[in-house]
Amino acid sequence: MQFKEVIGQDLAKKGLLNLWHSDKLPHALMLVGKEGTGGLPMALALAQFIFCENKQANDSCGDCAGCHKVGKLAHPDLHFSFPSISPKPGQKASSNVFMNDFREFVKQSPYGSTFDWLQFINAENKQGNITAEECREMIDTLNLTAFEGGYKIQIIWRPEYLGKEGNILLKLIEEPPQKTLILMVAEDVEDVLNTILSRTQQVHLLPLMPAEIGEALVSKYNTEPRRAAQVAQLADGNFAHALQLLQYSGNDLLLPLREWFNGIFTNNGLTLNKWVEDLAKLGREQQKNFLLFTQQLLAHALRMSLIPNHHPALPDDEATFAGKLAQRNFAPSVFQAMDEAINKTVYHIERNANSKVQLLYLSIQMQYLIQGNELKAF
Repeated sequence: MQFKEVIGQDLAKKGLLNLWHSDKLPHALMLVGKEGTGGLPMALALAQFIFCENKQANDSCGDCAGCHKVGKLAHPDLHFSFPSISPKPGQKASSNVFMNDFREFVKQSPYGSTFDWLQFINAENKQGNITAEECREMIDTLNLTAFEGGYKIQIIWRPEYLGKEGNILLKLIEEPPQKTLILMVAEDVEDVLNTILSRTQQVHLLPLMPAEIGEALVSKYNTEPRRAAQVAQLADGNFAHALQLLQYSGNDLLLPLREWFNGIFTNNGLTLNKWVEDLAKLGREQQKNFLLFTQQLLAHALRMSLIPNHHPALPDDEATFAGKLAQRNFAPSVFQAMDEAINKTVYHIERNANSKVQLLYLSIQMQYLIQGNELKAF
């Protein structure tokens, strides 16, 4: 991965190169950016630049042995740690066990999310983590002599998954061996241990601009320019989301959304109960994706109700659905209350609350709001 292959993020690229050229690259660096902004590609581009045998001023050469090894995620002095699961009962989660899978995943989806990765290794509803044993392995590995006599680089993808076990790494992060770079890629710094956060220098990645996403879709995926521009507007700065939008029109999420709202508007308990049962059978991440999709259409419906002749950049069926919601003339406060209710449901689902209970309670809340009643505590 070269810097030129990383979409956008010119400011971050310039900052990293300035740190290198001024000999001020810290030994513990954290790239911070929301999903789909390119944290992992940026980390790989920096690693390749460091290992490159014929560096240019602003990028790796892409042709030397060092570049090829990093490109295959097979450089002997480049190490990875990432969320994983127990491969079989009684066996601890370990990045080493899944390294070949991770190479293939990054090859296919360099902008992929943690959810995409866990789906890739068939985690189902299991939560990924980085174990205490793996932290100790990192310490042992980085205390060894570099195979090729230069830098050793440890990439920790999603340090949020370290949990309290991450405290094992504090001494290593604070005083690593000479010519060792600990490079973390985080999305939610509030979920990273403060003890780790305070020992790293952060470089922030911005949400991608629609023009950057659109250009990448056209050049890398041969997307028709008009469709690329449409998707880029919907992607919210997230290239992974843009790729998902390319793969489906939203019909697979719109169908259960129609069913849900029909049950709500008609006070049909049987329809709502079936909807709850069907959605609860899906994994938690899929439930979250559905609820986030619902929020997106509600936001478009609000804009359509407030702005005359507003035409959202949505597929026709989604725009029609949002338009029908807008025609019901809900007050902005109702849209806000629905959004907050969905946010709370997502919060509880993320924390392993009972999905059926949460989805049924959300349905009751939505009925209250749509019928013009205030929400009440149950």
